Amino acid sequence: MFAGLTVALVTPFRDGHVDEAALRKLVDFHVDAGTECVSPCGTTGESPTLSHKEHEQVIAIVCEQAAGRIRVMAGTGSNSTAEAIRLTSRAQAAGADGALLVAPYYNKPMQDGFFEHYRAVAEAVDLPLVLYNIPGRTAKNVEPDTICRLGEIPNIVAVKESTGSMDQASQILNGSDLTILSGDDSLTLPLLALGGSGVVSVVGNIVPGDVGQLLAAWREGNVSESQRWHHKLFPLCRDMLGLATNPIPVKAALRLLGRDTGEVRLPLTPLAAAQQESLARTLKAYGLSPKG
Repeated sequence: MFAGLTVALVTPFRDGHVDEAALRKLVDFHVDAGTECVSPCGTTGESPTLSHKEHEQVIAIVCEQAAGRIRVMAGTGSNSTAEAIRLTSRAQAAGADGALLVAPYYNKPMQDGFFEHYRAVAEAVDLPLVLYNIPGRTAKNVEPDTICRLGEIPNIVAVKESTGSMDQASQILNGSDLTILSGDDSLTLPLLALGGSGVVSVVGNIVPGDVGQLLAAWREGNVSESQRWHHKLFPLCRDMLGLATNPIPVKAALRLLGRDTGEVRLPLTPLAAAQQESLARTLKAYGLSPKG
């Protein structure tokens, strides 16, 4: 159900608060752009700096504004199993179509701990769950064998694969029926070639239509066209996201393109002037029109 384009939504902030009007406008933008699903409160949504109340607020606003026009994959992961259960239950009550659960971070569970964590959430809710494996942020990999075991749980339906390892993705595809979604824009096409089904995209905040074109070309069997879109998107992904930690560059890009989503929250900091100039050149080279 989550094949295709999911956009990892930024969270608009204004004067230290969630900007509800801007958040609703983002949802409408993606409905109009043909995005198939939006994912609030993930890494791109600065979930670590959202209070519990804000986390629930953002998911509720997105679900309300989506109103069935676009799917919602709510970010509800935590390194506390009890908190992950609570957030996922609240997301289900708000009307989310599914939940994206990042692997427990910082406390570095053993593989049995990962399995029991996700099983506990799955047993507590009646909602499709997407595993999110990103060891570069969580400090520990959820191994393919563990993911395949989790895939036997009926409501665990997919994995957002952000390890960068084609071998790991291949092992999961070989050993389970899970849907594989790319968690790295520049690896979307390689993962599709292995048998993946879509992407949870950061660059889709800016050019959702172009990411959608890559996916559509692949679905239609037009390999050369999907390659063309990959090579068009690749410099934008590389040069924008290489400037600073996500979502610093994408929020700066949205501002430059006249779609300001406000500041990033500490400990994230804005792009320096030289980086902003570099970002403007990258956007212009892609064919976009930065305003400052």
